[in-house]
Amino acid sequence: MMDILMYLFETYIHSEVELQVDQDTLSDELLGAGFSKAEINKALNWLEKLAALQESAEQHPMQSNALTSMRVYTDKEMLYLNTQCRGFLLFLEQIHVLSTETREMVIDRVMELETQEFHLDDLKWVILMVLFNVPGHESAYHQMEDLIYDVEQGLIH
Repeated sequence: MMDILMYLFETYIHSEVELQVDQDTLSDELLGAGFSKAEINKALNWLEKLAALQESAEQHPMQSNALTSMRVYTDKEMLYLNTQCRGFLLFLEQIHVLSTETREMVIDRVMELETQEFHLDDLKWVILMVLFNVPGHESAYHQMEDLIYDVEQGLIH
């Protein structure tokens, strides 16, 4: 499923192509690209739930207690998010790329991936997908994009 999400993000969202295709057309394109119908349905459902989370965050913003609280991960979350991933999430909160709300969106979306292996690079892509459409977090999205692409290109700041 992660491959489909990355394909969609790279093809439509990141390339700034207007995503005005219906779900059937998109499914047909993904089938043509070699993805299975079951995985396509899971990925599209994952994106729908992300959109619902974003709408919910707009309607019910959380009160930020980031300076006085600490996130405790469940055993299941720690299976998906290894120490490196959890440390990266904390780092992003400390540099204000993630808020408590967007962090929780990221964790929610990670837990829905149903993948056997999840790595830091996968987490970075999930974070980009979450931040992309969250109103008021455009700057955070661009910071995250810089973190990903600068590291991948080997640039040192």
